[in-house]
Amino acid sequence: MATESGLAANVHPGSVDDAPSDAAQWMQRCLTLAQRGAGHVSPNPIVGAVLVDAQGQVLAEGWHAEYGQAHAEAQAIRTALDTHGSEALRDATLYVNLEPCSHHGKTPPCSDLIIETGIPRVVVGTVDPYPEVAGRGIERMRAHGVEVTVGVEANACARLNEAFFHHVETGRPLLTLKIAQTLDGRIATTTGHSQWISGTEARTKVHRWRADLDGVLVGSGTASADDPRLTVRHVDGPQPHRIVLDRMGALSPTLNLFTDDDVASTIAVVGAERAAPAYAEPLTAQGGQIVRIPETPDGHLDLHALLAHLGAPDGPAERPLQSLLVEAGPGLATALFQQDLVDRFFCFLAPKVVGTGMPSVRDLGIRRMDEARTFTESRWTSVGNDLLFKGYVRAV
Repeated sequence: MATESGLAANVHPGSVDDAPSDAAQWMQRCLTLAQRGAGHVSPNPIVGAVLVDAQGQVLAEGWHAEYGQAHAEAQAIRTALDTHGSEALRDATLYVNLEPCSHHGKTPPCSDLIIETGIPRVVVGTVDPYPEVAGRGIERMRAHGVEVTVGVEANACARLNEAFFHHVETGRPLLTLKIAQTLDGRIATTTGHSQWISGTEARTKVHRWRADLDGVLVGSGTASADDPRLTVRHVDGPQPHRIVLDRMGALSPTLNLFTDDDVASTIAVVGAERAAPAYAEPLTAQGGQIVRIPETPDGHLDLHALLAHLGAPDGPAERPLQSLLVEAGPGLATALFQQDLVDRFFCFLAPKVVGTGMPSVRDLGIRRMDEARTFTESRWTSVGNDLLFKGYVRAV
């Protein structure tokens, strides 16, 4: 992964073939542990770590649980020291899905802690693309005699932190477009009725995504027709920022987004000049925000400018937004595809047919099948009675 420093691209992967035979197993455990921090640590990456002794027994595990708190490696090392003492680390192997940091941020460098405690071997899933790390942690450990292997389960490790990687490289949040549709590609009937296309299990999974990602975004059509709350209710987890596009500022001030108990998390995006929404004063009085974004020459919100603003350090959230779940109607979904802003496409396919109705995506100008939008990676899974398609637009 290229970075400003160029170091990450030059880090020698080490002896991946010489990694312990069960390295993949331990790295998968790191990924499972890392997932516990999803939704809690952004804009930091989610990281898990496992310390294993020479006999293959787990000494300790750790994960980055909250932004500003101990990193996964530090948590695992301190637990091992408290439980087994320093001697137990002298022949241990540390597995971690992302390169240990080498700079002082909100916590001390994990690479220094590894060196100080005498851990002889570290197995890393993937290099950290953040410019202040970008291979420096690996090189620092190697310079102090630590045997470092890089690249075990690399693709899975990179996918897990895809939002972090994407934000480092582009400055904008990773955009996941979510659609639930019938077998014939409809998201509503001719009357606009859409509840519910997918089943309970699918809706629960969407709430998991809401909790794991930084923000949920809808267009004015979806906000007006469905009056969604965009909150996490069916699972435990933090509430995301709620972003609604309302170019003309014409949405009703009685919508849930402007009146419920989570108003402070609502960001209404309006056009730069003409919009004077009726909900502006009560929304901002309760901690919500109005964001004005330039319009394009054809009279639409500039989505590129919006994403750059949401991902910026001085954006509307207290920290940069690294990931967005877009629950879009056909207009917004089409615009996102046309402007190449969809990074991941998650589509529930329900075992239903309605015939004429509202399509999930409108005309993209594609006239030949070899012009169709495709994905570098994709997979299908069953979710209750529905099928879930996960398509990844770009390689990590």
